[in-house]
Amino acid sequence: MSKRHTYFEKNNANILTTATVALSLLAAPLSFAAAETPVSGGTLTVGLGSDTPIIDPSLTAYSVAAVVSRNVLDSLVGQAEDNRFTPWLADSWEINDNNKEYVFHLRKDVTFSDGTPFNAEAVKYNFERILDPKTISHYSKSLLGPITSITTPDEYTVVIRYDEPFAPLLQGLSLPYLGIQSPTYLKNTPNTSFTLVGSGPFLLDSFVKGSGSKLTKRADYNWGPGYATHQGPAYLDHIEFKYLPEASVRLGALNSGQIQAIDAVPPVNFKQVKNNPKLNVITYENPGVNRVLYLNTGKGVFSDVKLRKAFQSAIDPSVAVNAAFFGSLRAADNVLGPATLYYDPSVRNLWGYDPEKAGRLLDEAGWSQRDKEGYRTKDGQQLLVRFTYVPTNVEAADVTLFQAVQQQAKKAGFNLQFDPVDAGVFNERTATSNYDIASNFFVRPEPDILRTAFHSAFTPPQGNNHARVNTLDKQLSEAVGTNDAERERLYHEIQREIIDQAYVVPLYIPAYQLGVSKQVQGINWATNAKPNFYDAWIKP
Repeated sequence: MSKRHTYFEKNNANILTTATVALSLLAAPLSFAAAETPVSGGTLTVGLGSDTPIIDPSLTAYSVAAVVSRNVLDSLVGQAEDNRFTPWLADSWEINDNNKEYVFHLRKDVTFSDGTPFNAEAVKYNFERILDPKTISHYSKSLLGPITSITTPDEYTVVIRYDEPFAPLLQGLSLPYLGIQSPTYLKNTPNTSFTLVGSGPFLLDSFVKGSGSKLTKRADYNWGPGYATHQGPAYLDHIEFKYLPEASVRLGALNSGQIQAIDAVPPVNFKQVKNNPKLNVITYENPGVNRVLYLNTGKGVFSDVKLRKAFQSAIDPSVAVNAAFFGSLRAADNVLGPATLYYDPSVRNLWGYDPEKAGRLLDEAGWSQRDKEGYRTKDGQQLLVRFTYVPTNVEAADVTLFQAVQQQAKKAGFNLQFDPVDAGVFNERTATSNYDIASNFFVRPEPDILRTAFHSAFTPPQGNNHARVNTLDKQLSEAVGTNDAERERLYHEIQREIIDQAYVVPLYIPAYQLGVSKQVQGINWATNAKPNFYDAWIKP
């Protein structure tokens, strides 16, 4: 149908082979096979180890918002586990040869849950809202790219145009961050942080920050994505997401049957859950940007490349990750995960744990003395670095990991101090460059995710370029629109510079680990490594 379809089919083999290897190493299946006839009814209760302050995915990059809102919001296109693009709200589409014009032909039988008809104007309103400078939607903006115009030649046709080629659009459109919301709801709701109205298989009854979300099946739903195993209403009557930050509480609730699924299976209990005859663990290794430490290149100690490289050389991710995750996750060897298109395996040879190198670089940078606590000093100042993070955004195992990194850094002479703050303070600190280290990960199989994390246009407060890099703009901009071979060359070049210049310290390859009762059937996976519950059902 389009050049874009051909492009992904040609590149799927490499992605799937890498992802399959990663998953087999963790000895976990992608999903359950529905061997029996699905049964309708029941409530699926899911325990979540992290929270989101905002439920509207157009306004946030939080993964929890994506997990919940995927059940409420439909997308223009779907993307199957094998990376094929499938129809959804768009029946079909055409893309011109240079990836500058996308034409989407929409379904004509869709309504939002508030009764508003779905049409081209609804799509246009959603995307123009995201692109509006007044809307704080940095991640969603990055997925749409530098759109020149959005037009609606008729009620069910949308045309998106660019001045420069933009190849990653379809993949971005498949994510819940660009899910389509009711324009009536959006126009009448000044603050969408806590509510959602979409055309999806479930309605959001409530979202309470620090508590969770409750969803109810939409009885007249009949336009699921092309990758789904059924059409019509969802099988489940209700889904309840509960925020349970304590790992022991989540695990206890799963073992007792109070809830049927949990994310972030406690690493120390990973084998125990897998060996429980009533439970299973589904592990889906993420594509995209790994869990990394971003080193602030714009201000402070890490503006010196020698100190960045010294810190990078002082950290042994394999030891730290094993101590925190007990072998349930793999240490990262690159800024991108191996399931990402154009991942460059040769980058692993550019860096690694090397305490002698760390010491030599620190000496060369003038931090040659140590105080009585063992920390490096220069001109009477201690080598202090501050790691600023939001505790509700990380799992308990991440904190254990950070503590292991802290001890490794201390051996080299860095005084790594933790600076846990709430989301508001974090945003203020990063906006004013008042930090040395920040950390996150991004899940997306398209390497354009690097633009979100390393283009200067997305430097805080405009986005998530926490390393405050400004040297990669040209390559990142060129890579979104050129041919396949040139994209691969550019993304390899970008990965190598990110590691070689020590903009980050890779820690681990994130994976969504779903501990689930074997009574729950039919879960499948989105390409952003999140579980889909539209086809899920509960075995009596």
